[in-house]
Amino acid sequence: MARLKRLTSREVLSILRGVGFEVVSIRGSHAKLVRVTASEGRQVLTVPVHAELSVGTIRAIYRQASRFVDSAELQRKFYSG
Repeated sequence: MARLKRLTSREVLSILRGVGFEVVSIRGSHAKLVRVTASEGRQVLTVPVHAELSVGTIRAIYRQASRFVDSAELQRKFYSG
């Protein structure tokens, strides 16, 4: 079974930018990302901007992002193995 990678918020933001999300605002310690598609409309994610993210937070971000992006594509970036 593949293991979830330990990622920083900078790495998570980079992954999400790679699949079409853009940072539209940062308020406090959270970044708001938006992706607009013709078929599904506006898709919004919020990512905490911390030096180190807990495994549970990374898993929650992965689950939220997989509603919008093919989970196989995300799995290669969020999981090792």
